[in-house]
Amino acid sequence: MYRRIGVVGLGYVGLTLAAALARKGYEVHGADVDPAVREALREGRPHIFEPGIAEVFAEHVGRTVFVDDVLPADLDAVVLSVSTPVDASTRRPDLANLAAAAEQVARWCGPETLVVVRSTVPVGTSRRVVLPPLQRAWGRALLVMAPERTIQGQALRELVELPQVVGGLDDDSLSRGLELFAGLAQRLVPVSSLEAAELVKLSNNCHTDLIYSFGNEVALIAERHGLDPLEVIGAANLDYPRPDLSRPGYVGGGCLSKDPYLMIESSGDAGTFLVDGARRLNEHLPVHVATRVVELLRELRGSTAGARLAVLGWAYKGWPPTDDMRGTPIATMMPVLRSAGLAVAGHDPMVTDDVIRRYGGEPTSLDKAFADSDAVLIVNDHPDYRAIEAGPLLAAGRVRLVYDSWRILDERTVTAQGVRYAGIGYLSALPQPAGRA
Repeated sequence: MYRRIGVVGLGYVGLTLAAALARKGYEVHGADVDPAVREALREGRPHIFEPGIAEVFAEHVGRTVFVDDVLPADLDAVVLSVSTPVDASTRRPDLANLAAAAEQVARWCGPETLVVVRSTVPVGTSRRVVLPPLQRAWGRALLVMAPERTIQGQALRELVELPQVVGGLDDDSLSRGLELFAGLAQRLVPVSSLEAAELVKLSNNCHTDLIYSFGNEVALIAERHGLDPLEVIGAANLDYPRPDLSRPGYVGGGCLSKDPYLMIESSGDAGTFLVDGARRLNEHLPVHVATRVVELLRELRGSTAGARLAVLGWAYKGWPPTDDMRGTPIATMMPVLRSAGLAVAGHDPMVTDDVIRRYGGEPTSLDKAFADSDAVLIVNDHPDYRAIEAGPLLAAGRVRLVYDSWRILDERTVTAQGVRYAGIGYLSALPQPAGRA
């Protein structure tokens, strides 16, 4: 019977799992190397925004949820949920955190403790990196791979409702893994091996990256021909019985900006035909948009020198709302905007002023973003931006260009103020000024 569970690594994956387990009545022991993370969690202050997490920690920390830099020895299971980043220059995976976590668990616990790999990894990693230190220390090991597949903004619900894939080192490991997750998830999906479970996670995320990249490809082609990509995609999808085309948009976050490189690593010397191309296209899109904004501003003003651009939305996505900056479009946009001499103001309902400054922006309010800027670039679709009443804001300011990446504002309202309206792959007709000085 599983009652006492350890979680190594209290980033997004580990923190949400710890909260979900606590909700189900488990005693949870979390370990993290960052003292600031440990201190905040002990005080019931989660360092990551996710609906429901703060309430769980406020209720359970110090009672059934405990946070330290080590784990107790007598745990029923330990879940490894440490980060597995890719090198910024080589794009090769760095598995040092996972290797260190496996070594720590080998010292802290014993062979009766089930070890669960939750981190996303290249195929073969659980067997090649995690298993050896356990076997050296214990002689044998119970090991499963059970990937996390939730979306930010609804993780606590999806941890229960989504099918939980489990692959084991052997039959005993698989049986123990299924027993553990039966106490959390409504449906279990056993697969034949550790490697099969690893590839399930990569396949889910890379397929999503591919789907989004096709919508972006259509948008770039539409832009070249002066077409509206939303019109093309909408007509293609309407009552057509094949998979829908995705709207164009940025693709970021901790998973989709990293996991394709883990899939590429898994392919070995053969490489990939689709995954690499999709990732390159999705990473190119923010640069393309930033370049397009600069071009349009130059056309409207004659020069970008001294122009002021307000960027709305610095987190990588706006819905469900998040403060996550991993894979944010602004990171690759800023060098383009800076090189054009633009002064960049920044606003995001979820992101602190310090983070906006760290990325090179000057924090501003939503009102001032419109009042004091020559152009507005909307990067994510946070509900606050969907609720913008553009007419009064534009009438009172000097904005000449609105680049609405997600097409969430009313185009006619914008152009009625004599403002040029654009989106990914789209440019409106020249506006007809109406009552503007």
